[in-house]
Amino acid sequence: MALKKQMDTKGILERSRKLHQILIVEGFAVGIVAGLVTILYRFALTYADKVLQMVLSFSKNHVWAIAGWFGVLILLAVLCGKLMDWEPLASGSGIPQLEGEMAGQIKQTWWKIIIAKFIGGTVGMLGGLSLGREGPSIQLGAMAGKGLSRMLGRGRTEEKFLLTCGASAGLAAAFNAPLAGVLFSLEEVHKNFSVTVLVSVMTASVTADFLSSNVFGFQPVFQFQVADALPLRYYWLLLLLGVLLGVLGAFYNWFTLKVQALYQKPKKLGNCTRILIPFLIAGILGVAAPQVLGSGHHMVTLLTDGSLVLPTILLLLIGKFLFSAVSFGSGAPGGIFFPLLVLGCYIGGAFGQAAVQFAGVDEMFINNFIILAMAGYFTAIVRAPITGIILIFEMTGSFHQMLSLSVVSIVAYIIANLLHSRPIYESLLENILKKQGKAVAESAGEKLLYEYAVHHGAWLVGKRVSDVEWAKSCLLVAIKRGDMELIPKGHTKIRAGDTIVTLTDELELANVRCKMEQLCGEG
Repeated sequence: MALKKQMDTKGILERSRKLHQILIVEGFAVGIVAGLVTILYRFALTYADKVLQMVLSFSKNHVWAIAGWFGVLILLAVLCGKLMDWEPLASGSGIPQLEGEMAGQIKQTWWKIIIAKFIGGTVGMLGGLSLGREGPSIQLGAMAGKGLSRMLGRGRTEEKFLLTCGASAGLAAAFNAPLAGVLFSLEEVHKNFSVTVLVSVMTASVTADFLSSNVFGFQPVFQFQVADALPLRYYWLLLLLGVLLGVLGAFYNWFTLKVQALYQKPKKLGNCTRILIPFLIAGILGVAAPQVLGSGHHMVTLLTDGSLVLPTILLLLIGKFLFSAVSFGSGAPGGIFFPLLVLGCYIGGAFGQAAVQFAGVDEMFINNFIILAMAGYFTAIVRAPITGIILIFEMTGSFHQMLSLSVVSIVAYIIANLLHSRPIYESLLENILKKQGKAVAESAGEKLLYEYAVHHGAWLVGKRVSDVEWAKSCLLVAIKRGDMELIPKGHTKIRAGDTIVTLTDELELANVRCKMEQLCGEG
């Protein structure tokens, strides 16, 4: 009875008056639950990675062990595939699924997602797939928030707040990055910066970060020396770096989606078979190039130590890029977030070394370019510049690069937009909806303003705006009458000599022009 009373109109209105305070308390609770789930997930991934490194080390001196390891990889792939058969929405990153749920397009079963994502992500790390922990951590945190909402009997409106809190807590606990957790969940997930959601999300994020820091310590994820802010005389290089990152970010999005589409082409190819492909490639790379396995943390340490030369950096960059696309495209549970930061790191390292050789930049600033490239590459791919900048601050512990980070991120953002590259998570969500057979809005072109003169004797003359059947793909913006510009309303009468201004999608321009010329032309 109590739950029923709470869910009627009167109960909802009464609760809305004190929702701000309620959400702070619930944000704290979600922070604890989501933080603990993410901490357990980090532990599982850490030990899976340790086991992988032990296996690779043992295999170097015992060739026979390689054959045994390939057998284990096949079993891991089958287990992972079965989990994806059981809960398809646990595949991939998890962020597009969460965005779909926030938009009311997808419904996730919270407990199935937690089980499948937790086990599947751990299995993927054990097998050496190039996948990150951030997307799964965000989805796990959000599902912990949803589970708490269902247990407390909350309505859908309040549940969305708790999903956002859980997402923030998941990212904060995954990377010890509470501010990035807040900004990402607001900028990318909730898409709203109201005070009500901001305070509750901050509460959840700080709570989860406190728990995580007590377990994993306060050290940033990336620990390497960075010089003070880049001197202004080198800022012309930042423009070049931003352009490069914008182009490469757009290519990353295109290539990732292309590989995902290639996996989906053979209709009879099941999840187990798809996921088996990257597992077997991981076995080969374990012998030939073990550096590119896993999320890539070892690669960052290798680069920032300054022990790699430019050709090696480029080779590892290409290898990591290709293996990341193959791993993620298969649908195995795991994110692109951390691997793309590693790729950005190597792009920055290569750019920095080239700047030293050809532009006379001091070697001490190479790590600066690494940090800048991580933020810029993230921005070009995800299109969340504020989150990218704050995330790199928190993950590196370097707070002296604000201006240079902003320059690189803005340029990368602009270039990616000019190349018409859509944010990666939007494209991934669209693919999920298509796979489920749901309607997806068609991609639109550039919006164009067009003017049409109303001739004497035209059919439109004397008609009211509400009486006209206008072209479906155009919007009346204004009616110019001499020196006046009228806002068109339903009762506005159209006169001969008027100029009608419309807003039209470029893809529909031909149809709209044909219709408008019929209406405005001489009868």
